[in-house]
Amino acid sequence: MHKLPKLPYKYDALEPHIDVETMKVHHGKHHRAYTDKLNEVLAKYPNLQKQSPSDLLRNLVSLPVDDADRALLRNHGGGYLNHALFWDVLGPEKAIDEKLVADVEQTYGSVETFRDRFTTQSTRHFGSGWTWLVRDGDGKLDLYTLPNQDSPYTLGHTPILMLDLWEHAYYLKYQNRRADYLKAFWNVVDWDAVERRYRDARR
Repeated sequence: MHKLPKLPYKYDALEPHIDVETMKVHHGKHHRAYTDKLNEVLAKYPNLQKQSPSDLLRNLVSLPVDDADRALLRNHGGGYLNHALFWDVLGPEKAIDEKLVADVEQTYGSVETFRDRFTTQSTRHFGSGWTWLVRDGDGKLDLYTLPNQDSPYTLGHTPILMLDLWEHAYYLKYQNRRADYLKAFWNVVDWDAVERRYRDARR
């Protein structure tokens, strides 16, 4: 059964861009709730308990579960894994890797253009959801948003960089100012972690 992942940094490590109170609530309450509810569903299916969350989502449509539990696995499995990935790509800002830069420039023209497109899609996304930079089934970079806790793994894609657009990710500090939250996000991207995910996705 799955445990709430520990953060690789302290709750105040992302200040002033993401405040300590938001981190405490986001990780300690919201992510814990997804963890508990995912385990609650899996308790009914011992044969699925050893599968990784990413495998559960990759194979979601073929899992031997009823439709109601499939929806719960989509929501709570997605919520559990999405947040685990999100914490991993946050931290002190570091220089973006040269190979990742080259791939981004080939796909989007420049790193600045990529950031602008990422921010624009995040701004235009209606309601709750996530923004994703992924490697698609052909190994190419793709950028899109998904609603709620939907995961790129259900599409056969591998997440590289992600941003939580749910209000609980920013409302305590930024209220309804999602644009300010998006600007702050770029100050806490750990590009070393992003590059690691990018490199692993190429294998």
